[in-house]
Amino acid sequence: MNTHQDTHGHNGHEPAAGSDAALAKLLELDGEVLASYFSELTGRLAELADPSPARILDLGSGPGTGTLALARRFPAAHVTAVDISAQMLHHLSEQALAHGVADRITTVEANIDESWAEFSRGGPYDLIWAAAFLHHVADPARTFARAFERLNPGGLIAVTEMDFFPLYLPEDTGVGRPGLEARLHAATNTRPPHEWTDHLRDAGFTLQERRPFDIRLDATQAGPSLNTYAQVSLAKLRSHATEVLAADDLAALDVLLDEEQPHSVARRDDLTVRTTRTTWIARRP
Repeated sequence: MNTHQDTHGHNGHEPAAGSDAALAKLLELDGEVLASYFSELTGRLAELADPSPARILDLGSGPGTGTLALARRFPAAHVTAVDISAQMLHHLSEQALAHGVADRITTVEANIDESWAEFSRGGPYDLIWAAAFLHHVADPARTFARAFERLNPGGLIAVTEMDFFPLYLPEDTGVGRPGLEARLHAATNTRPPHEWTDHLRDAGFTLQERRPFDIRLDATQAGPSLNTYAQVSLAKLRSHATEVLAADDLAALDVLLDEEQPHSVARRDDLTVRTTRTTWIARRP
């Protein structure tokens, strides 16, 4: 199981409400803790976009982490956010209202693998954003072709993938054997990384850059949500590890996730965030 595939936008089979709520919380925390990364990425898009985009499409928006980042970066733009989950889109609408951008965001409940008619009416678009989402679709080639058709000439598409789930813990956590988190990742992240360069070119796009973002944040840089972010993230990994991680490691992980324990992730002051994400930025000629 490649757990990082389950962390962002929705498509295909709609998750249960409880699953959506947990995922929305994780994605909200992702946006808070990695705010500097989202600012850097959207800043790079602003440098490449000419002119500044007026209409943006967010495919697989989830609760709106990317939608809100785009709305902040491009204050004159209207963003159409598409997701299969009504609960996610309701959450996005609430966040848009709270951040004062509700008048610039339209939400559309739709399955990307089916008709694009409903959200195509908001186009043609100047920028299409797809963060940790396109690996969910049934036919990526068809999805890229549809995206190409709905971009204005000169418009950009930005496709981002999480290369691996973030790491948070020190090598020796004080519980169990050292190296627990590395073994957890090795056991649950078994698929090769995604690669979209050929898909973009085959659809007619001109690749502008394939840009890796190396994210390394200490507790001060990550901010006050770090402990909760790590707790929720590691609990998600734990849910996939029951059959693949050694019993002693599972027991140690359970101790770390127990908020009443002295070594609990929720209580620690030695957490960091280490991960990489890759973005492909391409232009429609």
